[in-house]
Amino acid sequence: MHLGVVPLGSGGYGQHRLWRDPSIPADASVNLEWYKKLVGMSEAAAFDFMFLADSLHVGPRSSPHSLNRFEPFTLLSALAMHTRRIGLVATGSTSYSSPFDLARRIASVDLLSDGRAGWNIVTTGDPATARNFNRSSHYTPEERYAMAHEHVEVVTGLWDSYEDDAFLYEKESGVFVDPGKQHALDHHGKHFNVAGPLNIQRSRQGRPALFQAGDSAPGRDLGAAAADAIFTNASRRPELKRFSDDVRRRAAARGRSPRDVLIFPSVRIVVGDTDAEARELAHEYQEHDHPFEESFDEMRRWFGWYEFDPDGLDEPFPLDAVRASTHAYRSRAERVTRDAASLGLTLRQAVERQRQAQQSEFVGSPGRVADLLREWWSSGDCDGFIIGADRPHNFHRIVTEVIPILQDHGVFRRDYEADTLRGHLGLPVAPNRRSTSTAIR
Repeated sequence: MHLGVVPLGSGGYGQHRLWRDPSIPADASVNLEWYKKLVGMSEAAAFDFMFLADSLHVGPRSSPHSLNRFEPFTLLSALAMHTRRIGLVATGSTSYSSPFDLARRIASVDLLSDGRAGWNIVTTGDPATARNFNRSSHYTPEERYAMAHEHVEVVTGLWDSYEDDAFLYEKESGVFVDPGKQHALDHHGKHFNVAGPLNIQRSRQGRPALFQAGDSAPGRDLGAAAADAIFTNASRRPELKRFSDDVRRRAAARGRSPRDVLIFPSVRIVVGDTDAEARELAHEYQEHDHPFEESFDEMRRWFGWYEFDPDGLDEPFPLDAVRASTHAYRSRAERVTRDAASLGLTLRQAVERQRQAQQSEFVGSPGRVADLLREWWSSGDCDGFIIGADRPHNFHRIVTEVIPILQDHGVFRRDYEADTLRGHLGLPVAPNRRSTSTAIR
């Protein structure tokens, strides 16, 4: 079993009021000591990696975690100095980053951490982002995913600019680098023209591990084609099975082994002394972090900020609202609309249904939570989990009470068995695909 952790900072999706909890610094998302504490706890428990999400546009209704937070690869560079083994993964946009710049940033983290970096590939679905990058309009979904495939091709090609023994550092002869082992990329594509080479060597894991997060069909295609691992929000086992079967079918269609792509569902865990106490805590956290008003505003976001009538909460859900939804949230808006139509829901009932749907199945005593994790993993539909870290006392119980049970059952390591992120994930050192290419002389 593989485990990753995602810090939720001052409060993200579904937890807009987390920052008001007394146990959390209000400025958690820009508090380096807070991140150091969480990554230290995670590394002590031998987690595979810490993952940092990101966004490139904020507005008045954005979550606190989005409103004020570190650029993720900069933060990973800092955390690399305070860790030795845990992997360090962050989100980078293929729509709003140049391949050369992003390749260099990620490769720098990889070298600073001695081979522990990973890249979560996203295309950025928020249309408002365009105005932050000198564009009057957002890319279409088709453009975004076409760019993403090419962007990944360019980035991974740049990472192979130097063969692993290219730098000789021979002071007596004066040979710094073997020019025959430095390779230009000379990429000329539909969306990018990049000469290369990149001006940084590979780390000992070869290249960073590639992750992808996106539940849409184009997102699954991208993950199946390029990723080593995929994150999913599938919150129930039947949904996870459908997702994993689909991704593995897509991977096989591209000539990959279905098991080449690791699958990580995102889970929120609440631990109590008993199952009943854990349920009470989960309800308390839900009411504190995500009251009805916040959920109502969140649904408006899914529907392209459609002007739902707050005085019409007990009227039938307006089925035509789905037309206003953007591609980034279309699947969620369509799901809400289908449920409202089939169940005859009012607007209030639809909002409350989505609010309650965010409550996790992974709520209970340490033994129950460990059993649920083992059951999901043993089904073969996932390879591990990405666990949200919010309240420090709850995460402490996860690492000190749930993880040891998994270790006792032999499904999770007691200590690290590798020193690189690819090693933790069971991936081989990535070979340099440019080693026989024409060199710069």
